[in-house]
Amino acid sequence: MEFKETQAIYVQIADYICEQILLHKWQPDERIPSVRELAVSLEVNPNTVMRTCELLQQQEIIFNKRGIGYFISPDAVKKIRQFKKEAFISTELPSFFRSLYLLDLGLDELKPHYEKFKKSNFN
Repeated sequence: MEFKETQAIYVQIADYICEQILLHKWQPDERIPSVRELAVSLEVNPNTVMRTCELLQQQEIIFNKRGIGYFISPDAVKKIRQFKKEAFISTELPSFFRSLYLLDLGLDELKPHYEKFKKSNFN
């Protein structure tokens, strides 16, 4: 995983875990890789992964079964989408709308591009 300098690593790892859940690679009630396994595979300090797990646990996306590991909450997909929608609307959408306005692009012009993107990336 390539980390950006603009965001804390533990937050980027949380985004990675959330993406795995949204892509249905990791299912609700399924155990996620251990802190050590994630640290090795992502080439980060286990303390960084632990901080990620604490963040996701506070957001009720994962939960801990003592002595067994972390598991994905049954309603994790719903919670992730809620958090990500709020973040997208408040941070990215204003810039996106500004670009649409400056380029005189309508949403109807974007739909074919969005459909093509979905088809080529998620089918």
